[in-house]
Amino acid sequence: MGMPLWLQAGLWGFAPEVVAGTTAVAAGAILAMLADTMMPEAMEGAHDLTGLITVAGFLAAFVLSKLGG
Repeated sequence: MGMPLWLQAGLWGFAPEVVAGTTAVAAGAILAMLADTMMPEAMEGAHDLTGLITVAGFLAAFVLSKLGG
């Protein structure tokens, strides 16, 4: 016996916006963690901000790609 299908699909009764926001925050956290772990030497001067800078750059690229059509 596994988990019910509705639970596996992530349908917890939350609005789609809440699910999307939660997923986006989790994705940003993973991106920041990977950047902080994998790129410390590349950004020696700003090591404490490596994850934040990477996520901000990714977000800026995403926004610009959506604005450009």
